[in-house]
Amino acid sequence: QVQLVESGGGLVQAGGSLRLSCAASGSIFSINVMGWYRQAPGKQRELVAAITSGGSTNYADSVKGRFTISRDNAKNTVYLQMNSLKPEDTAVYYCNADTVVASATLYDDEFWGQGTQVTVSS
Repeated sequence: QVQLVESGGGLVQAGGSLRLSCAASGSIFSINVMGWYRQAPGKQRELVAAITSGGSTNYADSVKGRFTISRDNAKNTVYLQMNSLKPEDTAVYYCNADTVVASATLYDDEFWGQGTQVTVSS
């Protein structure tokens, strides 16, 4: 129905930057909220940042001032610019989309990407 494909993860030294991208495709009528979550080994998945279709944003306290979320509604794509990275930012980062699916009837559903690894070395 709806697929999310992430890219941009990798290995970076502390203080460095990475930019994650997530493109949604499929039977999309509209996407309400797009977000980035992360899960470190042995920890629960947590919200990193989210953005509404209107551009309102929300950030975890731990990333405020360092990460910036943005989206291109025409391309159904969300980005996460990560600056001043710290070793504690190391995790698998997942894209999430709260989507209105275009089917015989419209309905709301939530979709996840496959995850992309971000590793920050000290």
